Amino acid sequence: MNIIIAGDGEVGFHLAKLLTDENHDITVVDPHSDLLKLIDAHTDLMTIPGDSTCISVLERANIRRADLLISVVHDEQINLMTAIIGKKLGAKRTIARVNNTEYLEGKNIELFKSLGIDHLVCPERLAAEEIVNLLEQTAATETFGFSGGKLILFMIKLEKKAAVVGKTLDQIASEFPYLDFRAVAIHRNSKTIIPRGNDEFRANDMAYVITRPSGINTLLKLGGKEEFDINKVMIVGGGRIGRKTATRLEKLYDLKMVEINKERSILLSNDLRDTLVIHGDARDIELLQDEGIEDMDAFIAVTNNSETNILTCLHARKFGVKKTIALVENIDYIDISQNIGIDTIINKKLITASYIARFTMGSEVISSKLLHGIDAEVFEFVVKPKSAIVKKPIRKLQFPPDAIIGGIVRGDDSYIAVGNFTIKEGDKVVVFSLPSAIHKVDRFFN
Repeated sequence: MNIIIAGDGEVGFHLAKLLTDENHDITVVDPHSDLLKLIDAHTDLMTIPGDSTCISVLERANIRRADLLISVVHDEQINLMTAIIGKKLGAKRTIARVNNTEYLEGKNIELFKSLGIDHLVCPERLAAEEIVNLLEQTAATETFGFSGGKLILFMIKLEKKAAVVGKTLDQIASEFPYLDFRAVAIHRNSKTIIPRGNDEFRANDMAYVITRPSGINTLLKLGGKEEFDINKVMIVGGGRIGRKTATRLEKLYDLKMVEINKERSILLSNDLRDTLVIHGDARDIELLQDEGIEDMDAFIAVTNNSETNILTCLHARKFGVKKTIALVENIDYIDISQNIGIDTIINKKLITASYIARFTMGSEVISSKLLHGIDAEVFEFVVKPKSAIVKKPIRKLQFPPDAIIGGIVRGDDSYIAVGNFTIKEGDKVVVFSLPSAIHKVDRFFN
């Protein structure tokens, strides 16, 4: 696929790196020559300096041959114009990053499609949705639902007391022959393992598991985790993500928000009718104590400063808050943040790249999840007629070793993948894959 990425920062850079391993011809257009030098140094991509709304720049990028034009600069007006102009110049499909959630309403989406913009992506909205989902599954560090929740991805960090620690997958399957879940990855010492039967779980492993809803309780019990109720929530940071998250949560929980900017605090207090907005610096421990940090069930830090989010979440853990979620925009911080006690890390760049990546697949992908802290992705494929994935049991497919089939949705039913299961046309198949195997997996479903 010929892909043009218009960017002005790390989202475009990260997206380009993500797609480099997937046999695409990628051209990056960016107004900042310094960033393009960085891209040139780390990838083998074609780079063009300039304004993506400039027709001559798009023509230099060979817009007429573009299968996909992705515009993810910080200014949504530039993204919209880039997509509109690019479509008129011959791009087959266009995606624009936006900040205004009003654009994502059904009637407005149709309006933008008529102008030539096929898809809109809002990183802040995606991040807010992820936070809401995490509060619904309190025992999970990371979670994602497929086919309306018929299959669910869970990531749980295994404590020493977990029943599965010290046991291989074969031993667990022998002791629990009717399990409704399957381990698809183990992240240990900064390395990701696609587990096989003789692989053993260890304390502090981050275990990624595909489960049916009926398997959640057993999964959590074996992982040494317990669900708990959330009633009181504190959000630090009243920017776009904080505001969108509070709007979604304020009818469900007793909500407090701490915002350091006085003018923004006033605006938030007017907009959020059921949220107590506090003007102050959340790094001030006395302020947190005065506002009842010890009584909170969940603490969400989504300021524009990764260090502030990490620090305040660690303070919250010290005061006994059970669920902490930090927005960490510096990707280099993610791994260490997960290892020092923060429950969940979210990253807008990864969330946005995950959403966009599915449009670059030759197969039909209805959902995808780029996982935080590990270099891997989960896809939900729709099985097409005559694709290589059908008519053979899974164990005879010669599936890439760096990927694994976790589960299958067939109509209203869901199944955990086992060796003798045969996938059929029209099935939805959840696949966990490392970057090295993504294009090979795509061919099985194309």
